Amino acid sequence: MNNEKLDNLLNLALNATVREREESRELNVGFDAASQTWQVIVKASGGLGQIEEQYPNVQVQTLLNGYAILTVPQELLEELSQRPEIEYMEKPKRLFFAVNEGRQASCLNSLQSEQGISALPGRVPEGLYGKGILVAVIDSGIDYSHPDFRNEDGTTRIVELWDQDLDQVFEAAQINEALRQEGELARYAIVPSRDLSGHGTHVAGIACGNGRASGGLYRGMAPQAPMLIVKLGNSDPDGFPRTTELMQAVDYVLRRAGSLGLPVAVNLSFGNNYGSHDGTSLLETYLDDVSSYWKNVIVAGTGNEGDSRIHTSGNLAAGGCVSRPEERADAGAGNPGGGVSVFRESCVVQLAVGEYEPALNLQLWKSYTDQFEIRLRHPDGSVIGPLNQRQYTQRYETAGTELLIYYGMPRPYSVSQEIYVDFLPSASYVTPGVWEIILTPEKIVDGRFDLWLPGQASLSEGTGFLTPTEERTLTIPSTASKVISVGAYHTVFDTYAPFSGRGSAAENAGQRKPDLAAPGVRITSCAPGGGYSVRSGTSMAAPFVTGGAALLMEWAIRLQNDPYLFGEKVKAYLQRGARQLPGFDSYPNAQVGYGALCVGDSLPE
Repeated sequence: MNNEKLDNLLNLALNATVREREESRELNVGFDAASQTWQVIVKASGGLGQIEEQYPNVQVQTLLNGYAILTVPQELLEELSQRPEIEYMEKPKRLFFAVNEGRQASCLNSLQSEQGISALPGRVPEGLYGKGILVAVIDSGIDYSHPDFRNEDGTTRIVELWDQDLDQVFEAAQINEALRQEGELARYAIVPSRDLSGHGTHVAGIACGNGRASGGLYRGMAPQAPMLIVKLGNSDPDGFPRTTELMQAVDYVLRRAGSLGLPVAVNLSFGNNYGSHDGTSLLETYLDDVSSYWKNVIVAGTGNEGDSRIHTSGNLAAGGCVSRPEERADAGAGNPGGGVSVFRESCVVQLAVGEYEPALNLQLWKSYTDQFEIRLRHPDGSVIGPLNQRQYTQRYETAGTELLIYYGMPRPYSVSQEIYVDFLPSASYVTPGVWEIILTPEKIVDGRFDLWLPGQASLSEGTGFLTPTEERTLTIPSTASKVISVGAYHTVFDTYAPFSGRGSAAENAGQRKPDLAAPGVRITSCAPGGGYSVRSGTSMAAPFVTGGAALLMEWAIRLQNDPYLFGEKVKAYLQRGARQLPGFDSYPNAQVGYGALCVGDSLPE
């Protein structure tokens, strides 16, 4: 089956064998073997009422703005996709989870000290602390008993906690009842939600912890903001949440904020690498669409792949390959300055595979207008291909490794074309050594191509492109246009953090990412058990901006200085107030966007 209403991965998964799906890192995501059902994301028009009536064994969860998540028996997937209500259907993807001097660096002193309050514009009688603005943290959960998430009387600051694993929503009254218990066992008997990794607890502390456990030393950005928490479910056997659960969480948060009548700042500190990174997947378009629902702002970290080896790129020309215009190499010569080299009028991308890689996948994205042959060279020197350029599943048997390939077509929302390659072991591991992807030009109009691997943390040591490029290493969904995308910098040295995901200088001005940077190196914040821990990453940078956005919305909406300060307007204010960091010739740029977060300078004059 090759159905243009389905995304490439779903088409390939339905064409793959059971063994191929089970060995792949991606193909079985969204499939439940016990019930033989698929969970899929759909973009729909005209409502899904008739589908619910005519297909009682199809579960429909309607989301905002014409999106939905369906659970469909495998034998019905093809039939259901042909329904006129269904515009497009995608398979879920895995998500990966990617603080005291940071407050000062983010220019909070003038907003939360008696000396600075009188100088603030508008009605700010007691400073800005996030009162009346919901801070929503969608993450690995929270230690709700931590003192930093409780009021002075010991009651919770959490309005609601939705634990997707437990499929339960715990209201403030239930959490307070649990907090009144003497011991941990009695507490968790009432509200059994836990943050096992500590990631969500740390993120929430940066955004809105009140510092009670440290005497105020490790206070977060919006310490008086009410909190809305979603613990993402881990439906996959290996424990990773999926994009479907993220979309359900965002839907819940925005609907709940609207019903409470409270503006909301939403924090997303995770991402994935599957997609064209141009804002056109259903997850990205969904976040852009719902940014206009109620009074919200959505913030996402750009990921920690900036200095990893998971991305490379180049530019094909009729006579060969140019990684950068000023670095053309002679045919047959190497090109160490770029992400690729030239070989017999072709681009050659070298991919090292480590000794113990159980499975691996590779995405090649290009403009559909460009035509070029694609071959792969095995570490033993044998050549596979050229690949057939028609849309269908292709299989190649090589020494020790099966290649499962899907040659995709443009989607309704993008002019890009994907060629997806799954490396599946014949025995236990993918053949180690240097593989080569050979691209030979036929008809080139645009010329740009990008290749991505899964996140570096999910790969074995030694696996990665030999000549990676740092541009376009932002993880999805920070690539969504209307999300505030946040990179990381080191506050001690005032320098860009090299791990922080980067955008591209070649992007259009309206699509430049990241939007700004925030502290993200060695940040101290809350840890499960009532104490604190130190972590680094753009996961830590994003909540600085989320909390800062809540302060702007408090000044504007709660204090009636500007009832329309939400969404893109918050982004514009933060960009205008951003502080320039040393070492950059121009702004915005692919590393830190418009500069470092400075909330105090982001209020309008």
